[in-house]
Order: sequence, then structure tokens, then C-alpha cells
Amino acid sequence: MTHEPLDESRPGTTPAARADDVTRTSSPTAQSDRAEASESSPAGLPDAATPDAAAPARHGIDDPALTGSIETVDANKHTLAENVMGVVTGVFLASFGLFLLKTSGAVSGGTAGLALLTSYATGWTFGVLFVLVNVPFFALAVWKKGWPFTLRTILTVVMLSAFSYLHPLMFDIDGVDPVYGTLAGNLLVGVGLLILFRHGASLGGINILALVLQERAGLRAGYVQMGFDVLIVLTSLTVVSPWIVLLSALGAVVLNLVLAMNHKAGRYVGHT
Repeated sequence: MTHEPLDESRPGTTPAARADDVTRTSSPTAQSDRAEASESSPAGLPDAATPDAAAPARHGIDDPALTGSIETVDANKHTLAENVMGVVTGVFLASFGLFLLKTSGAVSGGTAGLALLTSYATGWTFGVLFVLVNVPFFALAVWKKGWPFTLRTILTVVMLSAFSYLHPLMFDIDGVDPVYGTLAGNLLVGVGLLILFRHGASLGGINILALVLQERAGLRAGYVQMGFDVLIVLTSLTVVSPWIVLLSALGAVVLNLVLAMNHKAGRYVGHT
């Protein structure tokens, strides 16, 4: 072993101090620390230049849940034009899906299903009933979600009601196969709701009540929503055939699968 020549002018070069230095640098703990440092740092790079292995690669990743980058979050924020286009697209798809359901004589869950069911029983138009059914839930929306969300929800409800009058004028359809109409209708409603959720809006109604019951009574919102949907579909036995009720239940499964498989935290980075 070689040693540096003694520098008497350097402080701490007394025999006792040199003995302490040798003890510290030759101890097993010190040697282990140096070995770990050499393995974690590339040769020739100072500690400040060592890449952070724990940091995720940013190439091709724009999810702030992975990168935590403020710049990335801002880059993925929805603009006003994107929100408007998203809401219009979502409402259009959902309203066309409900148009297929109504033409097929089927029902769905939520306030839309309740409005469809009531229209079959009373002969009132779906557009008017959909607005009336949602009115009590607007107060809940103000209480639990605030005015911006509530105003967007009112807008989407009115737009969907207006589209419900437009589609019959644009399509001269005598009837739709119930299987096709029920499954395709629920699929379109699910995609429309997914778009609305991603732009900070909804079609209001029972999902707001489900959130309130979850917070106040500890009930799972998903189970509450499912319970209301099952109740609506079962009630439809009084106005439609059991075969249509069975198709409606299958369609509700399709709708919920669309939401469950695509509306997950961290998967979508756009926000309002």
C-alpha cells in the first residue's frame, strides 16, 4: 500500500490524525460505501451529473401521473374550444344512442331511462320529460359539485333534449331491430358519457344522488347507481315485454363496461 507524502503544512497531518484517516478509509463500512457509490455513478461523472434512475423517461410520455411535470399538465389542459367541441360531441352521441333505444322500444338506466320509461307510459315526449326529471338533481349538483359543473350539466341536459327532437326529423325510420338498437344505443350512450366526463360535464341525475349517498351514508356510489338502474329496468316490465327488458338489462351491462374499461384515474390526462 502506498501513502501520500507527509505534508507538514496541511492541518490534521499529525500522527494521530493520520491514524484516524487510515482507520476511517480502510474500515469495511467505508469500503462498502465507496463500492456502492461507484456502482450507482458512471465512471468519470461527478455526483451532480449522475442521471436520476428513479425519474421516468419523458420521451413519448405525456401523463402527469407518471412524470409529475407541471409543464406537461399545462400542455394537456383542455382549451375552451376543446371543451365546447367535446361536450357537443358527447351529447350528440348520447342523444343518438337514446334515439336508437326509443325507436327499439327499449329502456336504459339513469334519468334518461326514467324519462324513456315515463314517455312509454304517458305518451309525453322524451325531450320534455328528460328536462323535468333532471330538475330536482340540479340543486344537488350545486351543493356537491359547484356552479361550473351544474351549469355545464344544465347545458348538456337542454342540448340532449333538443337533439331528441332533431334526430326524428333527420331519419325516417319505421323501426329498428331490438337487439341491434338496444346494444348499439347503449354503446353510443356509453361513449357519449365518457366524452362528457372527460370534459367536466355529465347528463346529471342519479349519479349525483349516488355521490351524496356515498358521502352521507357510506354507500358505494357504483352500487347505488346500479340499484337505481335495476329498479328502473324492472319497473319497465309494466310497459314493455320481458324480452325487451332482458335486452335492456344486457344493454346496461354494455354501457357500464364502456365506462368501467375506459374511465380510470391516470389513464387520461386532459382536464378542464
